[in-house]
Amino acid sequence: MWNSAAIRADFPILDREINGHPLVYLDSANTSQKPREVVEAVEAHYLRHNANVARAMHTLGAEATAAFEGARVKVAEFVHARSSDEIIFTKNASEALNLAAYTLGRRLKPGDEVVISVMEHHSNLVPWQLACQASGATLRWFDITDDGRLDLEAAQRDGLINERTKVVSVAWVSNLLGTINPIRQIADWAHSVGAIMVADGSQGVPQRATDVTALGVDLLAFTGHKLCGPTGIGVLWGHYDLLEQLPPFLGGGEMIEVVRMEGSTYAPPPHRFEAGTPPIAQAVGLGAAIDYLNRIGMDALAAHETEITAHMLDGLGALDGVHILGPAEAVDRGGAVSFVVDGVHPHDLMQLLDSRGVAVRGGHHCAAPLHKRLAVQSSSRASGYLYTTPEEVDALVEAVAWGYDFFNSRARRSL
Repeated sequence: MWNSAAIRADFPILDREINGHPLVYLDSANTSQKPREVVEAVEAHYLRHNANVARAMHTLGAEATAAFEGARVKVAEFVHARSSDEIIFTKNASEALNLAAYTLGRRLKPGDEVVISVMEHHSNLVPWQLACQASGATLRWFDITDDGRLDLEAAQRDGLINERTKVVSVAWVSNLLGTINPIRQIADWAHSVGAIMVADGSQGVPQRATDVTALGVDLLAFTGHKLCGPTGIGVLWGHYDLLEQLPPFLGGGEMIEVVRMEGSTYAPPPHRFEAGTPPIAQAVGLGAAIDYLNRIGMDALAAHETEITAHMLDGLGALDGVHILGPAEAVDRGGAVSFVVDGVHPHDLMQLLDSRGVAVRGGHHCAAPLHKRLAVQSSSRASGYLYTTPEEVDALVEAVAWGYDFFNSRARRSL
């Protein structure tokens, strides 16, 4: 049975009051809060084991290296990778996706095509634009249906993925609509024409049990700070055979094998892609976060997330003047719920809710093209996680209703 009280006790920040109200943190799609043991793991590393990795033949260096590489093993097991050598540490998911786009982009040429979707976070859009601009390749994308799902029928009818397609890169879970995309189906389609399949797992990996083999992808990017880990640490998983073929992304540090003035050779993966001093303490913290989530159980977490999301959709959907973006039911849906409130700018609503201790996101959520496709300038977004309670969702719904009345009554008075 899900024990919200016990879980919340692990997150000291949730005891805070904001503007005289208990903190209701509903911005976890932006960044999750951190359990005490993650903070303590990072602190312990700096206080007792701090040194650079792979560069010191002393005790602290050996301890730091063991902790760093141990975290790599934990990440590999968490996503069911075949080997920890398939795990590349980056500073965030954006860097991981840029790494994928840059290295795969070196293979592109005029006439080639890259396929993404209109629901992508800018981090899975702009790098592919850059790759196509540099190579002369063409960027194409999936559209969405009226209920916020990928329009697979239109894509098949139009031959979106075809013999010219070299890369397909799609979000597993939309950070705006919450839609869970059929990644395995798309991967099978991509592979049928010889294309590489990349998935942005930033919203999926923190919420769902992850098996890279079951997903069918070739590369998977995600970040630590959305799954109870520290900021400053991201991951790119890839099939080792593919990683071996890819060129370096950045130069210097441990990514080299032999350096001569005439030219250099490069280390095998994953170190080929980890130039300079890596995020050592952050990796330790990510390993601690994975230990924590493993004890909770990812299947149980996903079930809780579905219950919270369903409660949020029901509550917000019943309010006057509130329009939910994306699927209206918690079926094949992640934890992000975006919505528009008539007569209220998302930034104004965000500030008003904060006055009652409710933290949500307001803006375009790094998904400006998707907002344009939906014919809205921006939106508000609420997102729960393992520590979110039904009572907090009720507080959100009550605050949004109050905000709608507040702004619209002012508008009526000004007429």
